[in-house]
Amino acid sequence: MKTISIRELHAKTGRWVRDASKHGQILVTDNGRAIAKIVPELPPIQTPYFARRNYIDDQTRSVIESGRLGRGGADATDLISEDREDRI
Repeated sequence: MKTISIRELHAKTGRWVRDASKHGQILVTDNGRAIAKIVPELPPIQTPYFARRNYIDDQTRSVIESGRLGRGGADATDLISEDREDRI
């Protein structure tokens, strides 16, 4: 970690900010005492594709494949009734 005085920071702020983005943290001191850190911004962590997936069980998959979920969606009462009829 690079250490600079507050006077150096005041003289060349832009340079030190750019250096932080290239090389990492910069510690700023005043009379030898640490008073601040310049920390580079990190890119957002991307969630892996497989962590974003939604699990679809067999029953939901069969409803989707049967076409019972149209544009307006299916009435839940009808779906439950049909499911019960299939079990009898």
